[in-house]
Amino acid sequence: MSQHLKDMTDYLRRIGIEDVPHTQKTYLAHLIGVYRDLESWHAPDDVCRAGLFHSIYGTELFQGFKLPFERREELRTLIGARAELLAYVNCVMDRASFDAGLEQAEGPYRIRDRETGEMIELSRADYDDLCRVHLCDWAEQMPRSQRWDYRDAAYRRMAERLGGVALAAYRQVRALEANQNARLNEMVT
Repeated sequence: MSQHLKDMTDYLRRIGIEDVPHTQKTYLAHLIGVYRDLESWHAPDDVCRAGLFHSIYGTELFQGFKLPFERREELRTLIGARAELLAYVNCVMDRASFDAGLEQAEGPYRIRDRETGEMIELSRADYDDLCRVHLCDWAEQMPRSQRWDYRDAAYRRMAERLGGVALAAYRQVRALEANQNARLNEMVT
């Protein structure tokens, strides 16, 4: 483990997330899983760091832990400005406004902050990296949560937009659903 990853995980432990439950594992294990998966996708370091903190302020669905927004500068210092911005937007975004951007070829991408109602503008590079973090979060937990139909069209579109390893990961997760359904059908017949 690199010293910087150790510093970041030590920070997460200090703020009290180690035992917070999340999709049949701990929240810390999920965050590290997203970080490691993004590394395996060959994502840039700042995107991996954003993945490690992708839900630190809470999200539309996950409210199991929420670092107060007043501590954003502290996190920015630890993980870098771009990584913190991607994590912040992932946390506060209204997912419908994020999903609407999937049909745009070019930016700026406008995402509504569900906390303030304000619009956040992202460049194409930032939007695509936000897609990368968001899709990787989904792929890491979907086999455990098994909410297969939740925003499937949006996740498929993210995977197609990103292509390569992201699309392969999406297909791998969807294959798990198909295998699970086949096993259930065998049990019923």
